[in-house]
Amino acid sequence: MKKMQLSTKVFIGFALGILLGLIFKEKILIIKPLGDLFLRLIKMIVVPLVFFSIISGITSMGDIQKLKKVGTKTLLYYIVTTGIAGIIGIIVARTLKPGTGFVLDQVAKGSVEMKAIPKFSEVILNMVPINPFEALVKGDLMQVIIFSIFLGIGITLAGKKAEKFKNIFDAGSQTMYKVTNIVMEFSPIGVTALIASSVGEYGLKIFGPLGKFIIADYIAMITVILVLYSLMLKFIAKVSIKDFYRIMPKIWAVTASTTSSSGTLPVTIKVAEEDFGVKEELASFTLPLGATMNMNGAVGYLAVATIFVAQIYGIDMPIAQQAMLILMTTMIAVGAPGIPGGGIVLTVMLLGTMGLPADIMGLIAGIYRIIDMGHTSLNVTGDVVSTLCIARSENMFK
Repeated sequence: MKKMQLSTKVFIGFALGILLGLIFKEKILIIKPLGDLFLRLIKMIVVPLVFFSIISGITSMGDIQKLKKVGTKTLLYYIVTTGIAGIIGIIVARTLKPGTGFVLDQVAKGSVEMKAIPKFSEVILNMVPINPFEALVKGDLMQVIIFSIFLGIGITLAGKKAEKFKNIFDAGSQTMYKVTNIVMEFSPIGVTALIASSVGEYGLKIFGPLGKFIIADYIAMITVILVLYSLMLKFIAKVSIKDFYRIMPKIWAVTASTTSSSGTLPVTIKVAEEDFGVKEELASFTLPLGATMNMNGAVGYLAVATIFVAQIYGIDMPIAQQAMLILMTTMIAVGAPGIPGGGIVLTVMLLGTMGLPADIMGLIAGIYRIIDMGHTSLNVTGDVVSTLCIARSENMFK
């Protein structure tokens, strides 16, 4: 066992979790605290890891013009792929019609509270911290990233005068990678407990009244991976598709168990650097940014969910309203938290904005973790694919 690779141990833990969940059912929830402990350890290291790695990555580039170029490409890739994921979600939902024939008395009412969707200006303003130290304490990842980018640029502009300051963050970044390795040694146990708890709690009941919705959601995600991402890998990143899908399960095992883009970040950065050969300064910049704003899985799901609800109530959304849906889902995704269950609140907000009832969310919330495994996996996969494309165009492979 000591000689076995960590990724192999995680896969064994994943399979063992499914088996234990099916055998012991709800009794297996007794080991759930082990999974919760793993999540807490992950959350413990995310903020300092992002803070040190982004600053170290920016200062390692050493050229503001290069940083500007890489930053522009990163935003462009994230926004475009997010929009395409939304379009694919709409096409799949309109083709499969998961809401057609859905019986309304199956809807559980009043389980989710309606919240007003923030304005675009509010989303932008909330990205900028008033007090950076408060953002660090609260763990507001987007605000931490914005502050880290400004600090990294400041150190770069200061040049030799800030050399000692730069060395501190380089050392901090390397230290956090070591801490990450320590925490990830616990991942096989944590993954086993989390997967076993999910399977034990839900079992095969998930394929009940929401079966068509779950299938439509996963087909949309698989389409994004097999079509959009494969084309990007082949023609832009010029990375072997076979090798890519051989390596990515190392990350997917963690995304499926944590259902958190931010929580998976330590593993994502490690795999991008060690397995795909992306330079540290690029991976430590694009991947933390992607974990907070590049939500391809979330946008695809939001599109499917909205069309699903419209079909339940017999509403045929016109093309103009579908276009508005894509814009809305893309905007919401930028401010979406990379945390477990974040999509539930976002869906309620979106349905309210589109003038659709949110009663169905009481039922969806009950099985959300099952579909959120796929959303998180797609989110993080999109981060890696875009990073590989940028690495190829900027010659930032090791």
